[in-house]
Order: sequence, then structure tokens, then C-alpha cells
Amino acid sequence: MKLLQVPTASLEERIKEELEENPALEEIDEKNIEEEIDYMQTEQPEDEAPAMKEDELDLAKYLSDDDDEIASYKLRGERYTDPDEAKTIPIAVIETFHERLMEQVGMMNLPERKIKIAKQIIGSLDDDGYLRRELAAVANDLAFTQNISPTEEELEEVLHIVQSFDPAGVGCRNLQECLLLQISRKSGPDQKYIEIAEEILDNHFEEFSKKHYEKLIKSMSITREDLRMANEEILKLNPKPGGTFNVSTPVENYIVPDFIIENVNGKLELKLHNRNAPDLRISDNYKSMLKDYDKSNRKDKRHRDTIMFIKQKIDSAKWFIDAIKQRQQTMHKVMKAILKYQYLYFLTGDEVKLRPMILKDIAEVTKLDISTVSRVSNSKYVQTEFGTFQLKSFFSESLQTDTGEEVSTREVKKILDNLINNENKRKPLSDQKLTDSLIDRGYNIARRTVAKYREQLSIPVARLRREL
Repeated sequence: MKLLQVPTASLEERIKEELEENPALEEIDEKNIEEEIDYMQTEQPEDEAPAMKEDELDLAKYLSDDDDEIASYKLRGERYTDPDEAKTIPIAVIETFHERLMEQVGMMNLPERKIKIAKQIIGSLDDDGYLRRELAAVANDLAFTQNISPTEEELEEVLHIVQSFDPAGVGCRNLQECLLLQISRKSGPDQKYIEIAEEILDNHFEEFSKKHYEKLIKSMSITREDLRMANEEILKLNPKPGGTFNVSTPVENYIVPDFIIENVNGKLELKLHNRNAPDLRISDNYKSMLKDYDKSNRKDKRHRDTIMFIKQKIDSAKWFIDAIKQRQQTMHKVMKAILKYQYLYFLTGDEVKLRPMILKDIAEVTKLDISTVSRVSNSKYVQTEFGTFQLKSFFSESLQTDTGEEVSTREVKKILDNLINNENKRKPLSDQKLTDSLIDRGYNIARRTVAKYREQLSIPVARLRREL
């Protein structure tokens, strides 16, 4: 169950840990696969073993218990992607956000004391470029680590120096200050609108953020066109200046699909990603050690303890290989059932074709426990010609139309998203109007349900969607 939850991107690391912990487990090199198959198919000669006492370990029997059946695990066949596919993910090495700021400190002709303060401030910035700590807390850190006790005025002075660095907006303490730091550096042919934008951010930020446009026009004595152009200047600003760089602790955002669905001449084919199929086997050295002991006349306690240790490691390796095998079989069974259930969607990519599907539906088809299906769907991804998706995204409740037909809630969300994308942004549709539109299309739905779906789609209320 634990291995089943591990996504493909983390599976290699989990196998690496097992290989390091258990010397009886080996990974097969591609060049040795044919030799391994020959070894599995060749009948091994039987050696005569000396008579054993009743309390001795029956190694001959142990070694003959289907040892070669799972000693090597190589079951890719046609269900897996090309084994020659690259198994490594390239990671670009780029300068981090904090490194870039530290470089700029070195370019400033500052006294040593201010350099230390500036570095402390930079080290306190989060990955978005914000200083979310109080200056008093930064002062305490300086006193503890650098034996420096700066005044509040001194900290403000150095902070303003850091705020002059690139990218514009770093060192801000809130969104308003972030945008003001950027707009103050702007100039150009639209200087009039830049100045209006700066005035809005400085003195009317709350009204602007709540999109009270009529109130802004009246209080500032400007035209709607002035406000529209100023709004465009503000929209060009970056609310997260640190986001243009790699964060100080880079995070891999790559998704390695566990399954691949290909459309071959109108027929869908399912494959497991080749990184789902590691080539593992029991170490030949460890098997030889057991056989050598079996032929040996020395059977003292020290040898017996040694062989029990070896047997324990081999048993553990066999268990791990079998667990990997079961993992692939379970994953393939679940994904095959999902593919069959949502065949029209995977064939067309049209979300309207998605059928209502819950975990119980797949559990009944596969004869697996609901918790097992849940483990597979929560952590696995499938690559299609329309994109890469998490399996759990294909599960949805049903909603009844006025004709009694059951449709997927994802279908309703897709229609809701289309309605909002095509609305008049000067007069965006309220939740009630969206509900009426869906009802007109035959979907029996309540306004509160529409509001819930809108929030799940991360779409704000009508007032916040309004544009000038």
C-alpha cells in the first residue's frame, strides 16, 4: 500500500533507498537483460548435499522454492514506454533571487556596518521579495548574530537602499508598497497615466482594490478613460518581484506521468511510464552464498547465524520485488478501468464527454477496495494528447438535467467557465444570472451550488471581475 502511493517521480528514489539498505537486491543493467533471461531459462545443476540434522536449515528446499520465478523482475513488455527513453530530468542552474540581491550589495559603496544590515534584510526577504518581518525582529537578529544594534532610522535607511535594487519592488512590506516602488520608477510617453496610477496606489488603494471605479472617478475628478489607462499601467506591475527568479531553495515542478494514453489510428492504447518498471533481481552473490553453505560440511552456530542473515535479506528483496510487481499490476488495472469508463473523453479531449464517476464505480469494476483506488488516483498522473492530468480530476459527482439524464459536475463547471469567459466584462454575470443560464440549458442547479463551483474554479465574484 505504501509503494502504491509513491508517484513515479519519487519511485526511483524509493528503490535507491532499498538498494542501499539491502545488499541482496540488485538493479539489472540493460546490457545484462539477455544474460539474465538466459540464466532464468537454463536449468541449474543439482548438487548433492550432505545429510542434515533435523534442527538445521533446509537450504536445498529453500533455494528450490520458485527462486527463479521472482528472483528477477522484468515485466515491461508492450505495456511500457520505450526503455531507451531518458530517465533523467534536466534542471537548469540559474542565479537565485537572493544571490542576485547579494551581488548588488557588493556593488554599493557602503560601510561594513551597513553591508551587514543590508545582508540581514535580504536574508529576511521571502521568495516573493517581501519583508514580512518587523524591523524590530531584524534588529534583534543583528544584535544576536552580528553584535550590531541598529536604530530604527538606520534600518529604514538601509531598507530603502535595498528597495532601490532590481527587480523593482523588492524589500516591500505589503502589496501597496510593492506596486508603489515599481510605479515610481516608470516613465515614458504615458506619463500622465503613470502619475494617475501612482496617485491611485498611494491615496486610493482600498477603493481601487475593491473596484469601486465610480467612486474613484468622482473623488479624483478624472475621466473613465483616464482610469482605464491608469489601470493598464498598474496591471503591468509585478505583485511578486521575487517570482521572476528561482527561489533560494529550488523546487522541481516537473510532473512525471505514471501512465501514457496514445491514440493509434483511432484506437486508444495504455502504457505505463518506463520509470514505473525498474529492473530488479536477487543478487547472484547472495544466492551463491546460500548454495555454498548448503554444500559445506561446516554447520556451526556462527555459520548458521550468517546464513540466517543472508536468508533474511533475500526474503526482504523478494518481498520488495513482488511489491513493485503488485504495484504495477494494480496501477494498470485501475487506469485501464478509468480509460474504459471515460473512453469518449480520452478519445476527444472534450470535457463535456466526461461521465460522472466516483471511486466506488472503479472499485466495483476492478474488484479492488475503494481505499486502494483512492491511493492510485490521488497521486498518479496520466499523459494524453490533450495534456497531463491527475487521475483524481476525472472523478466527479453527478448532476441531473431536466430530462433526468445524469451528467458529470465537471461538465457543468466547464460550461460555467465558458459563460464567465464570454461575459461582458463591463457587466459581469452575477451568480444568479449564471444559475439562470445553466437552468436554461437544462441543468437543475441551485445558486449556492453555482457559487461553490465558481469558487472551486478560483473565479472571483462578479464585482471583482468587472473591467473598465
